[in-house]
Amino acid sequence: MGKFQDMKNILKLRKEAKEIQKKLKNIHIEADEDTITVTINAEQNVVKVEIKDEMDAALKRKLEDSLVKAFNKGIKKSQAVAAENMKGLLGQLGGGLGDLSALTGDKS
Repeated sequence: MGKFQDMKNILKLRKEAKEIQKKLKNIHIEADEDTITVTINAEQNVVKVEIKDEMDAALKRKLEDSLVKAFNKGIKKSQAVAAENMKGLLGQLGGGLGDLSALTGDKS
């Protein structure tokens, strides 16, 4: 298989990956615990935190928004750590598959 075919396959896989990512963004999963409901999309991003408790509406909204931001920040950091730890393995796998950075979006 030539370089042109490799590039064509990479572009096809990248397009498919983007389509799947778009689909995952719109799938929402809810989890309840006591008076809290968390909504997460299938991309593992927290979309919404709802506190079902009697408290000042402005304070409640600020707390819910802060929780969403904190959860997503933690998830993003954990994904970066996981990606860094998987780099070596992906490099080994990529040896026979050509440059996989186009699939992952990695510009390094």
